[in-house]
Amino acid sequence: MRGGKFAVSLAVAGVVVAGTSACGQSGTDGGDSPGGQGAEGLTEVTVTLNWVPYGEHAPFYYGVEQGIFEDEGIDLTIQPGNGSGNTVQQVAQQNTDFGWADTPPLANAITSGMPVRSVGVFLQTGPSSVEFFADQGITEPADLVGKTVGGTPGDAMYGTFPAWLEINGVDPADVTVVNVDAAGKIAALIEGKVDAIQGFYHDQAPTIENQTGEEVDALPFADFGMNLLGTGLVANESLIADDPDLVEAMVRATSRSFLEASENQEAAVTAMAEGAEQAPDESVMAAQLETTVDLLDLDNAPAPGVNTEQQWTDTLTFLADNTDFDGAVAPTDYWDASFGEDL
Repeated sequence: MRGGKFAVSLAVAGVVVAGTSACGQSGTDGGDSPGGQGAEGLTEVTVTLNWVPYGEHAPFYYGVEQGIFEDEGIDLTIQPGNGSGNTVQQVAQQNTDFGWADTPPLANAITSGMPVRSVGVFLQTGPSSVEFFADQGITEPADLVGKTVGGTPGDAMYGTFPAWLEINGVDPADVTVVNVDAAGKIAALIEGKVDAIQGFYHDQAPTIENQTGEEVDALPFADFGMNLLGTGLVANESLIADDPDLVEAMVRATSRSFLEASENQEAAVTAMAEGAEQAPDESVMAAQLETTVDLLDLDNAPAPGVNTEQQWTDTLTFLADNTDFDGAVAPTDYWDASFGEDL
C-alpha cells in the first residue's frame, strides 16, 4: 500500500457461520416460502445485523417493541452479525431473510456474483472514519503523517483509506497502516499499539470513551471529501422476485421504526436494552443512536431508507476509480429502488 494509484481489495470477508437459521427453514408451518407462519398468522422473518448489536440497531428493537413490524404482518427475529461481508453471504445463501450491511462490501459481493440486492440504504452519510484520543491533537488528514493507523484488511475502510489520504493531499506512504483484526482494533488503540484506528465513529467512539473515560475524536471520511452510502437492508434476488409484498412490508416497517426511534431515542434505547442480549451499556447505546440519527440525513431524505440514483452513482464511481472494484457503475445492478417509492 505504497505510492501511486492504489488498487486495494474490497473482497468480501468472513467465514460463513454454520447453523444460522433462516425463517424459511425454521417456520412453524414447515413451508418452503420465506418466513413460516408464526403467532396470529404473522410471517416469521429474520434480519441479520452487520455486527453484534450497538446503538445503530436500536430502531429494530424499538420497532418490535412498539408493534411496528407486527403491524406489517411480520414476526421479526433480530440476529447478531459478524461483519457486513459475512451478513451478505448469509443473505446470498438464504440463511437469513434480510441482512443489514454496509454498501461497499455489498457492491463487491454483487460483482462477484452473489444474488443479492440493496432494498434501501438508511445511513445516507457513511460512518467510516479515523478515530483517536483527543489529546493527540489531530484535526485533519495531514496530521496523520508519521502516525500508525490500525485497519482490518478486507473491510471497506481499509480499501478506501489510501484514496482518502490522497484526495486530501497526503501520501499514503507517509502513514503506517497496521493490520489488526476487527475485534482487536479498540484494544489496539487503548493499549497504545497504534495512534489511531479505522472504524465507524458512531459505534466505536462511545465504546472507547466508556471504557477509558477519555475523549475520542474522529476524522469522518465524509467530512473530508469521501462520502459513501452506509448500511441498509439487503435481500436475496429470489425473495424479491417471489415475495415482493414481504420485502415491501419489511422496508416500510424498518423505515417507520427508524423514523419513530429518531423521535423517541430514549425509548428506543430502553427497548434495545431489554431486547438485545449483547447490547452495550445504555449510555453507550444512547450516544451511538444519537449519531446514527444524524447519519440518516432526515432533513434531506424523503424517508429513512430512500436513496437517489445519484447517491449510488457517486458511491460506485468512487469505488471504481479508487479501489480494485471492477463492477459496472450502474445503480440498478446493486439496488432495487421500487421498495422506497411509497415511503
